[in-house]
Amino acid sequence: MEQVALLTEKCIYNDIDSIFTKPIHIAMTIANDNFLKDFLETEDLIPGNEAFLNTIKNYISTYKEKYNYDAVFLVSTKTNRYYHFEGIDRVLTPDNAENTWYYSFLASPDEYALNIDNDEAAHNEIVVFINCKIKNKAGSVIGVVGVGFRVDYLQKIFKEYETQFDVKVYLIDNQGMIELSMDKTGFRKTDLFALPEFRDLKERILSEKEKCQYFWYAAKGRKGYLVAKYVPNLEWHLIIDNDADVLAEQTKRQFLTGIMVLLMIVAPVLIVTTCILRGHNMRLVKLAVAEEKKRSSVFQVETGKLYENIYEVDITHNRAASEATESYFESLGVPRNTPYDEALRIIAKKQIKTEYRQGYLATFSRKNALRVYKEGGDCLRYDFMISNDARPDYHWLRLTARIFHWDEDGSVRMLMYRQNVDREKEHEQHLLEKMQRDSLTGLYNKAATQEYIQQRLLRHPGEAFAFFILDIDNFKNVNDSCGHAVGDTVIADFAELLKKEFQENDIIGRIGGDEFVALVRAPSREWAEKKALSVVTAMRHDVTDGVKTCPVSVSIGVALAPEAGAEFETLYKNADRALYHTKQHGKNGFTLYDS
Repeated sequence: MEQVALLTEKCIYNDIDSIFTKPIHIAMTIANDNFLKDFLETEDLIPGNEAFLNTIKNYISTYKEKYNYDAVFLVSTKTNRYYHFEGIDRVLTPDNAENTWYYSFLASPDEYALNIDNDEAAHNEIVVFINCKIKNKAGSVIGVVGVGFRVDYLQKIFKEYETQFDVKVYLIDNQGMIELSMDKTGFRKTDLFALPEFRDLKERILSEKEKCQYFWYAAKGRKGYLVAKYVPNLEWHLIIDNDADVLAEQTKRQFLTGIMVLLMIVAPVLIVTTCILRGHNMRLVKLAVAEEKKRSSVFQVETGKLYENIYEVDITHNRAASEATESYFESLGVPRNTPYDEALRIIAKKQIKTEYRQGYLATFSRKNALRVYKEGGDCLRYDFMISNDARPDYHWLRLTARIFHWDEDGSVRMLMYRQNVDREKEHEQHLLEKMQRDSLTGLYNKAATQEYIQQRLLRHPGEAFAFFILDIDNFKNVNDSCGHAVGDTVIADFAELLKKEFQENDIIGRIGGDEFVALVRAPSREWAEKKALSVVTAMRHDVTDGVKTCPVSVSIGVALAPEAGAEFETLYKNADRALYHTKQHGKNGFTLYDS
């Protein structure tokens, strides 16, 4: 009984750990998605925007379908809106008892938590939710994301163990409430310690979180052998209860049968006894082998669905921690028995794009890993661009390292996971581009224009640039005389003209109704004057709505960097003064700012 209970506990513990590892990682990955953070930060600025709502619905549906979860949701702390794959489900309020889990989680210090609840979006199935907090750069919680899968999946696993090994399996929380068993879930609160056989064991079980407990107990005429182990990832206790009365009854029946058989003939007794012992032995061996296999392979199999490569490094002894890791490093061009820190430099030089090498080496160096571990951290992460065979076709990769202590030799080790995030980065860039573009012209909007111009000026201090402000003359008359449709055409045509007049790497943006700006490299003052004259000439034309004809022209103000300013605000102010001078002197021309 003791051996069966202990080995059952180890197998179930590994089963639970492997089952929950993936959704926990997925929830944390979603919670760290910059797209989701940007959405939550600006959610109140875009109320009722159907395009953004569809984007969030598609985002949630993508994760739900990709990993075959029964539920994926998002809650904004700013609006308390609850989003799932069908859109906005409801707004969570403190006075609704069904929302207690949400406000309790926000009040807790935990980064992630589990709860079991009824999921209406999953046809009222009971679902295990893994909830994770989303934080902004300031560390404030701006939302909660969760993934969930049905409880009956775990209950089937528990039923298999209970049927095969005559044990009862429970997962309970820190108050003793049954979160999961073969026939109970946390959705209907049931106190394990309200049962007579467990009533006196509450303090003993719940107070121990450091090591596995196993002991015999007797209560209400019943005797049993119990194994209890705390599961840190879930913050629940795993209970394996082996009822001695059941085994005693089975043994009694076997004994009486044996006597009857013995009375009939000795030989069959020996055969039956041998079979029973062999079957019992095989059951123990089966459990032991299963426990060992799961320890070495389950995690790799499950995470292999998420990651390209997984390898282990002995940080303390500065070396690969396994033959598989040694072979993997060798496949990347690292000679065998090369120290880890030297292998890191070889891989960086051969594969990683130049601008990301220093960050890669600084993040995963022995010195940094040991520092993070000493300070209580257990995770390192870095996104960078990499090429497989030193070719220029780089792709995005995310390397995550989990730091842990290896008890067998007292070393500090890292499990490192390589994950291709090309699609994620491409999606982020697509959404960023969409948010930064003006819908009518396709040029950068005001905020994006200012940010990109400021960045270029900071990256190239002292370099000569020309800053243009371009204003369509008498645009109000075009709208009033020819209509807004013609006005929109004038704006769109003007944007196309600017794209032709300037180079692809120049920064062009629409910052107002009929106001545009551009930043270009200017070899000289004369070059800037010629460019301004070219734009003025190209823009001069007439438009008509079929009845009325309106002349179209442009006024331009130009400020040269660095003499007229080295940052956006200064250049804008001085170019605006030059534009004012142009308009005061008849429009349809340009002026270069001169202090």
